[in-house]
Amino acid sequence: MKLLDRYIIRQFLGTFFFILLLIMSIAVVFDISEKTEDFATMTATRQEIIFDYYLNFIIYYANLFSGLLIFIAVILFTGKLAHRTEVIAMLSSGVSFPRLLVPYFVAATLLTGIALVTNHYVLPAANRTRLAFEEAHIRVPYQVKGKHIHREIEPGVIAYFESFNAQRSTGYRFSLEHWEDGALKSKLTSERAAYDSSSGRWRITDLTIRAFGPGGEAIHRAAELDTVIKLTPKDIGQRNENAMSMTSAELDRFIREERARGSDAVTFFLIEKHQRSSYPFATYVFTLIGVSISSRKVRGGTGVHLALGVLLILLYIFAMKMTTVGATNAGLDPLLAVWIPNVIFGAVAIYIYQRAPK
Repeated sequence: MKLLDRYIIRQFLGTFFFILLLIMSIAVVFDISEKTEDFATMTATRQEIIFDYYLNFIIYYANLFSGLLIFIAVILFTGKLAHRTEVIAMLSSGVSFPRLLVPYFVAATLLTGIALVTNHYVLPAANRTRLAFEEAHIRVPYQVKGKHIHREIEPGVIAYFESFNAQRSTGYRFSLEHWEDGALKSKLTSERAAYDSSSGRWRITDLTIRAFGPGGEAIHRAAELDTVIKLTPKDIGQRNENAMSMTSAELDRFIREERARGSDAVTFFLIEKHQRSSYPFATYVFTLIGVSISSRKVRGGTGVHLALGVLLILLYIFAMKMTTVGATNAGLDPLLAVWIPNVIFGAVAIYIYQRAPK
């Protein structure tokens, strides 16, 4: 590895980690100012706040914003080289533009490897500790987003809530169906089902039970019923974010279980699984775009490069949101949803690279 390669790699990584440290420091300060009142009233110790929450807070958000920060680091460092006409000097001395990209991609490969290891192994453990702290001291342990919740609580037994209030542990427009050999044997419907955490039983009110048999349909109505159902509010309202606290193997098992239970959140978990690999590889795309844009000396200097780069990043984030919405609401395959932005912006990166000064 030549002196120029070591210089570019050192400057690339140094700029990235400096920006990362700066942004994370600002994020922590803002979060502390927002949660000062919560910290004053909670029972968590100072050590728990620092090591259980903020240490893992930094790991999570550093990984989340790493792509943007890598892009900014490339733009700032390469833009400075271009402004001082060092890029022109390198190209004039016989160094080809593809050869100039080699140290950038060596550094990008290192950062991609770190991101992959973090996403699949380090981040799940960090998120597990951070989310446990939040559930114990900051927020309700389980929340439900949306309506029309289906759960297969055991083979042939399907529970349904039109809506569920996690704070009150109460579901509305509740039904419980029993199926055997593809035929509906009985169906319980009620206006309200409330969970009693002390007894572990459900209190179902204003209910109707329909039983279907060879002799026809039998209908039974009651004002109230206390019963044991193999279902708890935690099963109904598990936070989607809990998927981030699972290793890849645990997430695969969880997805299989959620499919068996008829969960409507399976797509979200599949997106989480595939993003762990797709997002780190966006580092190559960001690096190629950043170098190709900022290696050209323009009037206005680094500011113009940075503005254009941030615009492209915002478009990338927008494309990622659009494809994930397409996966959750329009039936787009989750694997395609998380890789399409990389493919599209990879093509953009190649186009910009071809127009870069050679």
